[in-house]
Amino acid sequence: MTAADTADRGQRANRGAQAGQSEIWRCGMADSADSTEHTVEAASLAEADRTEVAAFRQRADLTRLVDVHTHFMPDRMLAKVWAYFDQAGPLVGGGWSIAYRQEEQQRLEILRSFGVCAFTSMVYPHKPDMARWLNDWAAEFAAGTPDCLSTATFFAEPSAADDVRRALDQGARVFKCHLQVGGYDPNDPLLRDVWGLLAETGVPVVTHCGSGPVPGTYTGPGPIAELLARHPRLRLIVAHLGMPEYREFLDLADRYDRVMLDTTMAFTAFSEAIMPFPPEALGRLADLGDRVLLGTDFPNMPHRYADALRALEQTGLGTEWLRAVCHDNAARLFGL
Repeated sequence: MTAADTADRGQRANRGAQAGQSEIWRCGMADSADSTEHTVEAASLAEADRTEVAAFRQRADLTRLVDVHTHFMPDRMLAKVWAYFDQAGPLVGGGWSIAYRQEEQQRLEILRSFGVCAFTSMVYPHKPDMARWLNDWAAEFAAGTPDCLSTATFFAEPSAADDVRRALDQGARVFKCHLQVGGYDPNDPLLRDVWGLLAETGVPVVTHCGSGPVPGTYTGPGPIAELLARHPRLRLIVAHLGMPEYREFLDLADRYDRVMLDTTMAFTAFSEAIMPFPPEALGRLADLGDRVLLGTDFPNMPHRYADALRALEQTGLGTEWLRAVCHDNAARLFGL
């Protein structure tokens, strides 16, 4: 698939998501003349969202949720990320309307109001000399946010191993590796000691390694298969179920018993329009039920939180699978 093909599909997905899913919660996008009306609308949508998420939890017999793929980061960086999505940057592949644009404290309150009892602050660098200060920010954020699993990251640079050791000393419980945005090879010799440390400690690494929404130089199953062949005990969490190479990443999960997958964006109308999950592979996902984790991309998602949960429910994999995915598996992984 070319970048142009993916961009075209991304534009179609955005139209499909807008037509096929609940209305997106578009806070903070109105001009000053409409601000009062928009605030009222946002409050109404917030209440509807809470109601729908609560109804999902009741149907699934879930008191709480654990979301392993959420984004909290320094305000200036988050503003740049949102601007990139607004402009449909090259790595996005099409229109992408951020659903939750509130300030940080409001976003935390929204997530908690959904019954999310633990979440992450997925930060990721796109160039050298970013990882360490992002890790310092994330460590401080987690220290002041007890329900956030302390999150860290790294980049393929000479300081990578020291950055990871430092983050582990600061209490990091999960790492984020973004091969598409970072544009680095996971098998770069600069990362040799990083993967060794993470395999040895068993700290999970949520890794964007699939080629969606736009392929990168080092995305796809090939580089990760090579990495896992050298570090078979690595606790790697394949973000987005590895979309669009779902089958290939399921193969890796079958081969390596510490590989897990998160559900971020999977099965939603937005993703199904451009990177549909193969229906015949649902049985394989059911068989891996104890290694599938809830992820959403909150707040950088182009649909409402309730839509992400409803999409999982509509797989038809059952209440027991939903409970495992949305809470039990992550609770066991992180000792919650």
